[in-house]
Amino acid sequence: MRGTSGLVFVLTAALALSGCANDFLREAGAEVDEGGFGNPNMNNTLLMTGQASYTVALAERFAREVPSTITFPFNSAALTPEAQTTLRRQADWIRQFPEVRFRVYGHTDLVGSNGYNKALGLRRAKATVAYLSTLGISTSRLEAVASFGKTQPVVQTSGPEERNRRTVTEVTGFVKGHPMLLNGKYAAVIFREYVEGATRQHPEVAQTASEVDPGQ
Repeated sequence: MRGTSGLVFVLTAALALSGCANDFLREAGAEVDEGGFGNPNMNNTLLMTGQASYTVALAERFAREVPSTITFPFNSAALTPEAQTTLRRQADWIRQFPEVRFRVYGHTDLVGSNGYNKALGLRRAKATVAYLSTLGISTSRLEAVASFGKTQPVVQTSGPEERNRRTVTEVTGFVKGHPMLLNGKYAAVIFREYVEGATRQHPEVAQTASEVDPGQ
């Protein structure tokens, strides 16, 4: 028994030391790696080496950071209050990137003829562009408006479906000849944004400053 216990102890100690050795050889911070570490560096490498499109990168970021879709009432191109709220968020994002062009695509549900829905989708796209222009977005940057009518439904149903009655705003490229654009380099655009962000006073600092008694 004593020999068996000794063997178990030795094996346990060896496994523990092996685990410590593995931990020792791991890079700092590896214990909090959720599986996404390195992805930003990989993405930067792809961009810098031309293996990924700057336009695609911006399009993915736009879709990730703001809602790109608004929906419409049945047989209507009128913007609801909810749609206007979403478009204001889109406009806030678009204003950060004066070098970037966008396109708005109109869609309908499957009720009605192809011709009618093609025209309805275009009216919805134009309504979206018109509202964005009231928020200070130049129509020259909204590259074009297009309509897919009822050809690309989100939900396959022949009845009325709000999720199909929509417009989608997408990044489509860069403004040619823009003075602030360095050969269309996405990294330069992002760098400028970061620099501007660093110069703005943090909200908590501003609030603290406003609470200080000037007489003290």
